[in-house]
Amino acid sequence: MFDTVLVANRGEIAVRVVRTLRSMGVRSVAVYSDADAGARHVREADTAVRIGPAPAAESYLSAERLLQAAARTGARAVHPGYGFLAENAEFARACEAAGLAFIGPPADAIALMGDKIRAKETVKAAGVPVVPGSSGSGLTDAQLAEAAREIGMPVLLKPSAGGGGKGMRLVRDAERLADEIAAARREARASFGDDTLLVERWIDRPRHIEIQVLADGHGNVVHLGERECSLQRRHQKIVEEAPSVLLDEATRAAMGEAAVQAARSCGYRGAGTVEFIVPGGDPSQYYFMEMNTRLQVEHPVTELITGLDLVEWQLRVAAGERLAFGQDDVRLTGHAVEARLCAEDPARGFLPSGGTVLTLREPQGDGVRTDSGLSEGTEVGSLYDPMLSKVIAYGPDRATALRKLRAALAGTVTLGVQTNAGFLRRLLAHPAVVSGELDTGLVEREADSLVAGEVPAEVYAAAALLRQAALAPAASPGWRDPFDAADGWRMGGGRAWTAHHLRVAGHDPVTVRVRATADGGLELLPPGADTPLRASAGTLDGHRFTCTLDGVAHTFAALPDGSWLGRDGDAWQVRDHDPVAASLTRAGQAGADSLTAPMPGTVTVVKVAVGDEVDAGQSLLVVEAMKMEHVISAPHAGTVTELDVSPGTTVAMDQVLAVIAPVETAEPADSAEGETA
Repeated sequence: MFDTVLVANRGEIAVRVVRTLRSMGVRSVAVYSDADAGARHVREADTAVRIGPAPAAESYLSAERLLQAAARTGARAVHPGYGFLAENAEFARACEAAGLAFIGPPADAIALMGDKIRAKETVKAAGVPVVPGSSGSGLTDAQLAEAAREIGMPVLLKPSAGGGGKGMRLVRDAERLADEIAAARREARASFGDDTLLVERWIDRPRHIEIQVLADGHGNVVHLGERECSLQRRHQKIVEEAPSVLLDEATRAAMGEAAVQAARSCGYRGAGTVEFIVPGGDPSQYYFMEMNTRLQVEHPVTELITGLDLVEWQLRVAAGERLAFGQDDVRLTGHAVEARLCAEDPARGFLPSGGTVLTLREPQGDGVRTDSGLSEGTEVGSLYDPMLSKVIAYGPDRATALRKLRAALAGTVTLGVQTNAGFLRRLLAHPAVVSGELDTGLVEREADSLVAGEVPAEVYAAAALLRQAALAPAASPGWRDPFDAADGWRMGGGRAWTAHHLRVAGHDPVTVRVRATADGGLELLPPGADTPLRASAGTLDGHRFTCTLDGVAHTFAALPDGSWLGRDGDAWQVRDHDPVAASLTRAGQAGADSLTAPMPGTVTVVKVAVGDEVDAGQSLLVVEAMKMEHVISAPHAGTVTELDVSPGTTVAMDQVLAVIAPVETAEPADSAEGETA
């Protein structure tokens, strides 16, 4: 066994690998960019090495710097985690050339299975059924479009060089093929450095089921059952479970054997995953999609139902050991479900979010496991993947696991960074999910109903009460000037209302009024209330705030200033607002319309220039953040009067990118200097 292993990754997977290394008595070496100098994985490893500035291309994607870090620390092996260089054959070869064990499959297997076109041809020759699609590599845009028309719409465009949903495009309208092919190539090139595409038949309402395989260097290959990965958004998995309710024992055995044959066909070694697309109405008709030549994000659900530590077996196999068990020894016990916690705001169309983790509460124990790279003070930016952590629940049956996971998500707190925890909790309670009637389009179809609607009145009430308490002077013995009190006292009349002007991100400003009653209680008028509600000032215990509104007690995770409130997995950022300034801002936007950045990120494409005339809905710019693209389109026909960015510009959320003067008021660009309508 290796005495020292370098973990060539960051975040939750780096923390996860370090945990197993520690349990095995192996010294761990973390690497970090300038953006991660204080990150959790850096603190938890035995040794940490800086490998460059924040951009991934100059740090986590630099094979040279990673190998230098390994040499400096005496590492004998490299664990790549997932993402970054985990499926990079050249990196695996570079490790071998440097005398390091690459804790993953052979480089040739990575190269073969990383090329989806060659991979399909290889497994097909081994007798594994594949999805009908284009053949051959290096197809031009015209050839891809022609292949799509021959297959018949709808089709799925896929990058040949990568996975994880990056660059995948579902095209239902043949007229959209040119634009979608261009967008898929652009995203594939940015994500994998290779814009080669293939096209496959799209199977309506499919299920995504994958088989975990484990192979040693002595010819032994086993499968560890399946994972159901059908709950996806934009082709990205967000909830995974094991086993799948769709498969019976015969189908499970058949798919497992097909996965084993796929692994054998490329000379695989280590942990890997063979992914299948399965028609929900006929699970016996399954098709090979691709093979992921690395550890999967969702590997914990397999660990929980098999009792195996997959990272440990990755290390043992890389060290030359034989598998200590055969296929007949693998037992699947109980049920496990995993949810991916991401820095995104469902209420804003799932745009990436960012910020500082101000308060963190992560559930553990009693059948619940959290794999996380977070800690209080963590800065979440737009440079890396938006996934922050994974919450996993295990139970003797599926219903128990789902119930535990919903409760765990409700108790998850990441104040300071907007996440999808509340969305995931509602998704797991959806009748189709509870019954197991899943498909890969379910989340997209139901997304609107799963996003939190209006802010509950008790959120505004809690924020107002926290502010009311902040106004009160500190208790002190002796006389106190009554005019310093925040209880609304006044001479010659009843107590006055105290107005709190509040704004929750993504919602219109509101005014909440609070006043003391003669009997020492409180009355409160939240937005929409016709009559005052009875309230209590509540108690603040650390980061927990409890208040009573109309006889019902509500407990929140909160910051003392009320800037963030969280409950049941949802978090609300509550700020003071100036109603006068707000009205002036709205008035100032009555003329030419400003297009602003919906998220912090980088402008990757600019399609217009000042003076250009544009049509309503025309694509003007592309902003990328956390490996996601967002197209900025013209809200109406008009003329570009301002353009404040160029490709490569880093932008903040709500930063003005361009101004489009409507047709009826548009003026030539050269006569509009210093003036906007």
